[in-house]
Amino acid sequence: MKLIIQIPCYNEAETLEITLNDLPKKLEGIDEIEYLIINDGSKDDTVAVAKAWGVHHIVNFKRNKGLARGFMAGLDAGLRNGADIIVNTDADNQYVGDDIAKLIAPILAGQADIVVGARPIEQTAHFSFIKKLLQRLGSWVVRKASHTDIPDAPSGFRAYSREAAMGINVINDYTYTLETIVQAGRNKMAITSVPIRTNPELRESRLFNSMWRYVKKSMLTILRALMWYKPLYCFSLVATAPALVGAGVAARFLYFYFTGRGEGHVQSLILACTLLIISFITVVIGMVADVIATNRKIVEDIQYRVRKHEYDSIEKP
Repeated sequence: MKLIIQIPCYNEAETLEITLNDLPKKLEGIDEIEYLIINDGSKDDTVAVAKAWGVHHIVNFKRNKGLARGFMAGLDAGLRNGADIIVNTDADNQYVGDDIAKLIAPILAGQADIVVGARPIEQTAHFSFIKKLLQRLGSWVVRKASHTDIPDAPSGFRAYSREAAMGINVINDYTYTLETIVQAGRNKMAITSVPIRTNPELRESRLFNSMWRYVKKSMLTILRALMWYKPLYCFSLVATAPALVGAGVAARFLYFYFTGRGEGHVQSLILACTLLIISFITVVIGMVADVIATNRKIVEDIQYRVRKHEYDSIEKP
């Protein structure tokens, strides 16, 4: 059983060695542990630090492509190098390395294919009240969208089985954390979470410049992921408002019409027809999107089979 621990890096020379030193060198149930960094266009000595420490694999981007692209490149490199389990952690040493044993335990036991580390949000001192509130709200929204019970959706401390890693697709360029949970839940992957610890903050997060920008991008990511996997449901919800208002206005017109006071209310009839037509068109768009989503599932299945054939045909080093 081979474990590869991947670390996305962007100008992490100051904290990378601390993170690497904290990672486990031996784990029960694991025969081999290797380390991989994704150098996301770093301008500092991140790669030099990694090489000096003895990192086994380095994926290099010539320019910064973002966390989501880096995550997917790491999965690809891990699978190509024979990983049976891939663990993703952060380069700022946010997560406790010893907790990787807890993270991979459900996969080793055959109980899950994806495991998300749930941070002690309420006990994390450097999280402000607003950040804690938004973390809870965001995780709740993801749980509803994905039909999962993951308590800490934004957590980047995760473990993937080989099978799960081959089935993951990240479309957005912002972050992989939310989209992959929605995808896993909607595709009926076995996903669970375990409680983990966190280390004191070494630097501020670089994922967002402001809390509200993070919230906006996160909500858009969740909405887009839900529309990809449940388009008819989403468009039907959008169609509900004009349908109800249109039906109400139509009922008002009919009331006046049958009571002999229909003159002067033609505008209501026009408005009702317009709203009902908008609602109908929205539902039709949802039906078309649902057919496209069905085709996407077929494409994802083909992609999984191609990946499995490609990765499994690579001789393990």
